[in-house]
Amino acid sequence: MITAAIGFLVVFALLFLGTPVAFGMGLVGFGGFGLLVGWKPALAMLGQISFETTMSSSLSVLPLFILMGNLITRAGLSRALFDCAYAFLGARRGGLAMATVVACGGFAAVSGSSMATSATMAKVAIPSMRRFGYADSLAAGSIAAGGTLGILIPPSVILVLYGILTSTDIGALFIAGVIPGILGVLLYMAAVAVTTARNPDNGRPGEPSSWTQRLQTLRDIWGVLALFALVMGGIYLGVFTPTEAAGIGAGGAFLFALYRGGLTSRRLFAVLVETALTSTMMFVLLIGAVLFSNFINVAGLPRELSAWITATQAPPLAIMAMILVVYVLLGCLLESLSMLLLTVPIFFPIVQGLGFDPVWFGIIVVVVIEISLITPPIGLNVFVLNATVPDIPVGTIFRGVAPFIAADIVRLAILVLLPGVTLFLPSLMR
Repeated sequence: MITAAIGFLVVFALLFLGTPVAFGMGLVGFGGFGLLVGWKPALAMLGQISFETTMSSSLSVLPLFILMGNLITRAGLSRALFDCAYAFLGARRGGLAMATVVACGGFAAVSGSSMATSATMAKVAIPSMRRFGYADSLAAGSIAAGGTLGILIPPSVILVLYGILTSTDIGALFIAGVIPGILGVLLYMAAVAVTTARNPDNGRPGEPSSWTQRLQTLRDIWGVLALFALVMGGIYLGVFTPTEAAGIGAGGAFLFALYRGGLTSRRLFAVLVETALTSTMMFVLLIGAVLFSNFINVAGLPRELSAWITATQAPPLAIMAMILVVYVLLGCLLESLSMLLLTVPIFFPIVQGLGFDPVWFGIIVVVVIEISLITPPIGLNVFVLNATVPDIPVGTIFRGVAPFIAADIVRLAILVLLPGVTLFLPSLMR
């Protein structure tokens, strides 16, 4: 226990000194394993993990889904999604903010990245909301919160990493994220409604749209709707595996980008380079996380924590509540990926021992990470939004996300107390 605690302190110190997460975890994992077991086994472990991570065919799902998201982003889908959501919701009080949340959910369904969703939708939605006199706090808050859906609504890179780290079925994780993702969109819309009911001037109604205009906007996004239905429907019905679905999704996104005229040879090259860089970063992160996880296991931390929890004789739900409190507190200090990679190797064996479903726990972890993306002082989406729209202060954005954090807490309570909400769709999978 003491050895593992020292290892964590060293990792935190390295992170605060600016060391990349992957190298911080990898160095401590390799060094700790070498001190406890021996340097020759540590070198063998380093080589084996590096080889297996980069050569595993099952991990090809990661770069393929990243490629799919990058291609869809280049196709200029964000404007079409916002226009469609605006056509149906814009005439309501707070309708543009609601449309922004819905558009973020749609964009999340093909991008898999919260930062990309926030940055892209900010360029589209902020000018429209300012034109109708929306308060900057509500406008920025709806985008920052809506962007968090990018790591939950499938295909999600965070869910892929969780599935790899815990050997949990990635297809089941994707399907399990659908209802919590929709629930998040609905609760965010409710947060907008409450905010504008208290102060109607913060979100005035936009211009109404005719049914002809609404149908026109639907025609503009039919391709991505069909692509999402194909990828997720194929996984749900057991027609193909998540890896095959990722390949089909990437191919479909390529055709969709060509159809919309948003893909030149130069842009295609940029997409491939960006995908390669992101995929490489993810693989290096995985190698570092597995090295650190092996060190933690050899140090006996999960085993000792499980023994301590058993000795307390606390109910499983109370233990889960304590784990979630730890996640919330860590979310105020660490960015989302660091938190996932550092905590899952510790808490997952405990959760399994308590009899909780690993798919359910994966969705709960991602929802808590979503909250960390917009909570001070290190709300990553807030700073991404501030970098995209520099004239909106960070303090204004944090004030704007407060109602959405409350909505997230309500959603988390529902998912924890009613596991069937998360597990209903996976239970019907073929």
